[in-house]
Amino acid sequence: MSTKKTISQDELLMIANQMIQEHDAYLDGMRATSVEERDGVLIFKGEYFLDDNGIPTEKTTAVFNMFKFLAHKLSPEFTLS
Repeated sequence: MSTKKTISQDELLMIANQMIQEHDAYLDGMRATSVEERDGVLIFKGEYFLDDNGIPTEKTTAVFNMFKFLAHKLSPEFTLS
């Protein structure tokens, strides 16, 4: 079983935002602004690109999928300090 690396929120957000910018599905303004850990899963949050009425837009789905990608890739590797 692999050992997770303990990392600060700030360090993890730097890694996550680098991954976002390098991803093919990157959209201008897409970034993770916070992260928490629940039951060993990293949960990323940020701007969801809702419209003026708080309704999701096409970009909302892209952001949700990006945060899910980050959780899938980074949760096995890191745990928050």
